[in-house]
Amino acid sequence: MGIDFNTVVYAWIGLAVVLFPVQVFIPAPYGRHIKRSWGPLLDNRLGWIIMEMPALLCCPLFVLLSGTEKSVVVWFFIALWVIHYTNRVLIFPFRMRTPGKKIPFSIVLSAIFFNVVNGLICGYYFGYIGNAYPVEWIYSLPFITGLLAWTVGFAINMQSDHILLRLRKPGETGYRIPYGGLFGKVSCPNHFGEIVEWFGFAMMTWAIPPLSFAVWTTANLVPRALSHHRWYREKFRDYPQNRKAVIPYIL
Repeated sequence: MGIDFNTVVYAWIGLAVVLFPVQVFIPAPYGRHIKRSWGPLLDNRLGWIIMEMPALLCCPLFVLLSGTEKSVVVWFFIALWVIHYTNRVLIFPFRMRTPGKKIPFSIVLSAIFFNVVNGLICGYYFGYIGNAYPVEWIYSLPFITGLLAWTVGFAINMQSDHILLRLRKPGETGYRIPYGGLFGKVSCPNHFGEIVEWFGFAMMTWAIPPLSFAVWTTANLVPRALSHHRWYREKFRDYPQNRKAVIPYIL
C-alpha cells in the first residue's frame, strides 16, 4: 500500500516544527555566520543559483507534466510561484555584491533537498489534486485576502533586498546598518516579507500543501532573522535598540 499524500505533507510540516528550535540555537553557517568547518565551500553566487534552481523548476514542471487539465486559477498560482523564483534564481544572485564570499556545499545540498521536496509537494497538489479551482474562486475571501498578502509580502521582500544590495559599493565586502523601508522596525524585513508572501499564497489556495511551504519558510527564516538581529547588536554599538528581529513590534 502506497504512502498517503496527506500523511507525507503533515509529516513534512512536523519536521519543520521539530527543526525550528534547532535552527534557533545553531545558525545556518553561511553569509555573516559562515563556518569553514562545515566542509568544502562554493562561490556564494554559484551556490545560491544551484540551491534555488530546483524551487523554480520542480513545481511548474511537475504541473506541466502531470497530464491533467488545469483551471486558469491554477495557472495563476503557478505564475506567482514563477515570478518569485525567477527573481530569486535569475535576478537576485547577479545583483549581489559579494566578491570572494563562499557558502558551504553542505548548506547548498540541504537547500536543494528542501526546495525539491517543497516543489514536488506543491507540484503534485496543483497537478493532480487542486487542479480544478473554479474561476469563481477569484471572488472568494481567501483568494482576495491571500493575493493582497502575497503582493504586500513580495513588495516588502523586493524593497528590502534592494536596500541591502545597495549598502555595498562595488568591491566592498563589509557590513553596514541598513535604513529605509521596514528596516526602521525590524532587522530582517526581507525575511518578514517572504513569510507574509507565502502565507498569503497558502491563504489564496486554501490548501495544506502550500501551507506546509509557508510553515517551512517560517521555520527557516525566523531563526535566521534572530541570528542576524543578535549579530547586528553585537557588531554595531549604535544599532537602533527599538528594532525587532523579524515581526514589527512583536519579535
